[in-house]
Formats: sequence, structure tokens, C-alpha cells
Amino acid sequence: MTDHSIDMSIHPEVTAFPDDATNTISYVVHDPGSDACAVIDSVMDLDYAAGRISHEGADRIIAHIRAHGLRLDWIIETHVHADHLSAAPYLQDALGGRIGIGERIREVQDTFGRIFNEGTAFQRDGSQFDALFADGDVYHVGTMPVLAMATPGHTPACMTHVMGDAAFVGDTLFMPDGGSARADFPGGDAGVLYDSIQRVLALPDRMRLFMCHDYGPNGREIRWETTVAEERAHNIHVGGGRSREEFIRFRTERDATLPVPRLILPSLQVNMRAGEMPVDGEGRPMLKVPVNGL
Repeated sequence: MTDHSIDMSIHPEVTAFPDDATNTISYVVHDPGSDACAVIDSVMDLDYAAGRISHEGADRIIAHIRAHGLRLDWIIETHVHADHLSAAPYLQDALGGRIGIGERIREVQDTFGRIFNEGTAFQRDGSQFDALFADGDVYHVGTMPVLAMATPGHTPACMTHVMGDAAFVGDTLFMPDGGSARADFPGGDAGVLYDSIQRVLALPDRMRLFMCHDYGPNGREIRWETTVAEERAHNIHVGGGRSREEFIRFRTERDATLPVPRLILPSLQVNMRAGEMPVDGEGRPMLKVPVNGL
């Protein structure tokens, strides 16, 4: 894959912030040409049983940005996550920046707006976000161009963000021994996911790939960085030339055995609102549990 907005000579500094409770990895990405940075896939802490939120993880990110004298330009969501709640508004209140996601968020909002019976008050036009990216859009973190590349399949709105020699793939791929994400959520599609993975694997061999999740397969320590070359050669779900038909069959059979993510109900309600909590008729934060809705 060649694209004028991909510049492998740019080597952004990437600092990872793993969240043990959700196996999520958030990132601060520093443009080497300025004091600007972006945050990728932040996490808000949730005690689901107690119905309490907190921001310890986001506070660590804020402290890092302040300690290094950085300016937060962008708060990026690679997709509407089903396994953790976004801390985007909390980060924005503390540090500024714009919140961005793929333009197909509208489809996700429409689907889950119906599932959660949100009514007409819930806007399904993506207006909760500051920017909606189309496939091929280029934006900037300081002086660094960023390519927004549509990689749907896990969800319709999934995007990979390419910053110099680093690409943030969301849930499109896992580490080589982790394979790929499920494709059975509403709007997901195993064949589309395979095609998206091929787009990622067409990036330059030495492109650094950063995962949104890692589950430590077979008891290994948590890892989050690999390369295109390593994924193409060794990914257990798509590496070594596995065909589209083989992948669809494997992914469909595997997804049928997977449990529903523990935090899917609160995550979807919050994340389709760009990290804001839904409220009841009196303005109090309130989450719904649609019975037999998923």
C-alpha cells in the first residue's frame, strides 16, 4: 500500500497505558516535530456492581501529558468499544483537544439507539463527536499527518490511524498469537473484517502496529506492539496466506462460542455518546439493561 500521507521517516514516541481490568491499552502519541500529542482509546474506570465511575487511568494519562509539557490535539476512538468506557470527555475537560471517530458511527448509533430505546432525544448523526473521519481522510497531530483508514468488520465504524511509522489498529487485529477480534456484534461481518485486515497487512513491513487489547494467550505477559511483517507471517488467524473463505468459516464458528463481553451494555451506551453518560428524565446519570435485547 502506498499513500502520500504515510511517511515512514516520522517516528512518533508512543507511550502505552495498559488497563488490567479490561485488557485495554491506551496510548499517548507524541509528534516528534512539535509538542503536540494524541490520545488513543482512553478508559474510564467502572465499578459495575456498585454503579460507580472513576478516572484513575485517565489521570495517569493527564499526568504524563502535563509532566512532558505536551499539548493534546486529538482524542481518538478507533471504534465504539464494547468492553470498556471511554474517558474522552474527562480528558477533554482537563486538557482540551478534539474527539474523533469514524463517520460510520452513525450506523452504530442507529443500531444501538433502537436496542436501548433511546427515542428522538438521542441524536444519531455523530454530532456528539468533534470530528467524523471518512476513509482516506488526513488530519494532523502538530506537524505529523495522520491517515484515517477504514477497517470495518468488528464494527462498521472501526478505523486504523496511521501516524508516521506507527498504526493504531483498534480491534481489527490482535498480537500474532492472539489472532483477530470477533465479528458477530450487530453490524459486524467476518468477510469484511478479513478484507480490512488485508488493508492493514498491505502497509509497509516495518510499520509498527499497536493493539487496543491483549489477553496474554497461554499465560504470556501482556504485549501490545508488533509489526506488519510479524502479523503477516505469524498471525494465527490470518497469517501465512489463510484464505478469505477459511477465515470466515473459522471466525463464524469461533464467535458462536464466545460469551458476551462483561461491560457491553454500559460501554455501548456511553461510547456511542463520545464518552458521555446517558441521563434519565431528571438529568441523573442512568444506564439501561435491555432484556433479551442483544
